[in-house]
This record gives sequence, C-alpha cells and structure tokens, in this order.
Amino acid sequence: MARVYVSAVMNATLDEAWGLLRDFGALGNYHPFFEKSYIEDGKPSDQVGCVRHFTVRDGGGYLREELLALSDDEHRCRYRILHIDADWKNYVAEMHLLPVTEGNRCFGEWWATFDVPADQEAAAVERVAATFRTFFECVDARAAGKL
Repeated sequence: MARVYVSAVMNATLDEAWGLLRDFGALGNYHPFFEKSYIEDGKPSDQVGCVRHFTVRDGGGYLREELLALSDDEHRCRYRILHIDADWKNYVAEMHLLPVTEGNRCFGEWWATFDVPADQEAAAVERVAATFRTFFECVDARAAGKL
C-alpha cells in the first residue's frame, strides 16, 4: 500500500486556508494541475457524499472524488477517489489544518493511502505529494494576493 504525507506551515490564517479547502468543488479554480471542477448533480460542495468531477490539465484525464467527511470544528476533510485514469485502487485522503500560535499562519497536513502496482508506486507517490504541496503553495499565493 502506498502512503503519502505532506505538511507545511502556510503564510495564511487558519480561516483563509480553510476557506479555500472547504469548497470541495472549487479545486479547478485555483490548483494549477486541474481545471473544470464541479460538483455532480448540483449538490452543495460541503455535503458529505457529494462528488466532485474535475479534469487534469494537459490531457491527464479526469477524476471523480467523493467527500467522506467535512468538519468546520476540526478544519478537516476526507475524501476518496471513485475514478482516476490510473491503476490506483482504494485511494483515501485526509487533510487537516491547525492554527500556528505565533503569527497569522497555519499548519496543514495531508495524507493518503492507496493501492498501486509496485512498479508505479514511486511515480504515483510523487504525483500525489506534488498535488498536496501545490495546494499549500496555492494557499500562500492567495494569502499574498497573487491568486
């Protein structure tokens, strides 16, 4: 089983970072790897069970992900991949944000586990880690007024 863990301290408040993450359907609006993100069937983007559908830029296919949990109290969300144009199975990811008590910053951690053929694991792990790192960079850019 592949495991990915990425953490970062972001130059954004907890509320700023959570505001970006909380909208499960908006991924394609700010993350440079993705585009054309929307929630299927017109459901609210914060409704557990909603499914986001988005396209990977540059011909990378599409993904469908189901929101499994969303907590405004804990600043946490969990989701699973329903469809990806790759040989991945049982993908579940979770993200959690915490305030940093010194300064207007927050700490984010994001992890995932999934099954992938052994000969593809290193590339898959790096792809997921890069996606998570880039999200944290997007939070920084938005807080700095660059996004």
